Amino acid sequence: MKQIYVFSLFLVFTSCEYFGEYFNVKKTSSETILNEELQTFNWKEIDAYPTFSSCDSSVTKMESERCFERTLTSHITNYLQKEIIVVTQDVNDTILLDFQVSEAGVLSLLNSKIDSITLKEIPNIEKLLVLSLDSLPKVFPAIKRGQQVKTQFKLPVIITVN
Repeated sequence: MKQIYVFSLFLVFTSCEYFGEYFNVKKTSSETILNEELQTFNWKEIDAYPTFSSCDSSVTKMESERCFERTLTSHITNYLQKEIIVVTQDVNDTILLDFQVSEAGVLSLLNSKIDSITLKEIPNIEKLLVLSLDSLPKVFPAIKRGQQVKTQFKLPVIITVN
């Protein structure tokens, strides 16, 4: 009986050392997990594009993007069509607008690329573009991993004045 007891103790001590290698648990800090997670996801892509309430029915991300751009372009175009713009020569230009939508859903014009002829004919075009944004419907910001995020995008707007 004494031999069985000694043999059992011997097995317990050796098996703990032997199996201890397989059951060792490493502690991982939360910073390490966060750094690994930050390196794995793509910062340039968003889960949901900024949107207007009229675009809620859009199912896919691409449809939502198109609806947002179409709504914004049409709003700017409608605003400019209501303005009385007098020119000395015909203007047919595509203006490239850089926009930003904040986390709170505030749309702002960051930059605009306008041809010099258009600027000469319509010197207040930038002011008109900024004013057109004042009457926009509510903008819902982009979503990334369940959080509202700031986004920037470019939008071409065609200006035609005869």
